[in-house]
Amino acid sequence: MARFKHFKLNTRGRDFAVGDIHGHFQRLEQVLQRAGFDSRVDRLFSVGDLVDRGPQSELALDWLAKPWFHAVQGNHEVLTQQYLAGDPQLDVFDYRISGGGWFLDSPPERQRHYAAALGQLPVALEVETRRGLVGLVHANCPFPSWATLRDYLQGKLAPDPAIDEVFQWSRERLKTKNDAGVQGVRAVIVGHTPLRRPRRLGNVWHIDTAGWSEGYFTLVELATMRFVAG
Repeated sequence: MARFKHFKLNTRGRDFAVGDIHGHFQRLEQVLQRAGFDSRVDRLFSVGDLVDRGPQSELALDWLAKPWFHAVQGNHEVLTQQYLAGDPQLDVFDYRISGGGWFLDSPPERQRHYAAALGQLPVALEVETRRGLVGLVHANCPFPSWATLRDYLQGKLAPDPAIDEVFQWSRERLKTKNDAGVQGVRAVIVGHTPLRRPRRLGNVWHIDTAGWSEGYFTLVELATMRFVAG
C-alpha cells in the first residue's frame, strides 16, 4: 500500500475535510447537502475511522469507491488488521464494545475483504490548495515538520513501531496543549479525539466533533480553512 498520498489542486470545485465518521454515512450525506457539496467537482477528505459504532459501517467501501471521497487510515481501520493477524495486543472484548461487532460477526471471507480494502488506506495525505498544502492524519503528526513525515511514510527513514502508533492513536498534542504546530505545511487536520467544538493548536486543527454520537459533523473547507458545522 502507499502510506502517503498527494492530491493536486482542485481547479474546478471545493475541497472539504471531515472528522471521524464511524458508520454514520447517512448523517454525513445530510451535512454535505447543507454545505452545497457538488460531487461533480468537489472532493471530500476524511481523517479516518470510517467504521465501527454506527449502523452503516458496511457502506465504507462503497464510499471509498466514490471518485470524490478519500480517507486516511484511522485506528479503527487498524483494528481490522490486528484482528485478522491474531495480534495478541488486541483485546477482542474491547474491540466489540468499541463498535467492532459488525466486523467480528461477519463471515471470515467478508472480514478479509473489508480488512484488505481498509488496509490499503494511506496513513497520511496532503492536498494542494491555492494557499498552500494541507495535510491529514488520523490522530497526530509525530514529527515537527511535514517534510519529515513525508520522508518517513515514503520509506526514506527507518520504520519505527512507536512512531507508527502516534499517527493513529496519540492524543498527546491535545493533552499537553502543544501549539508548536508542524512546519512546512499550511495546516494539519486530525480527528480521533471527540470534542464539543473544533480546536486549533498551532496549525493543527482537531475536527472530530462526534457527529457519530451526540455531537455534529464538522466540515473544513480547505481553501479557506472555514468550518461548516452540521
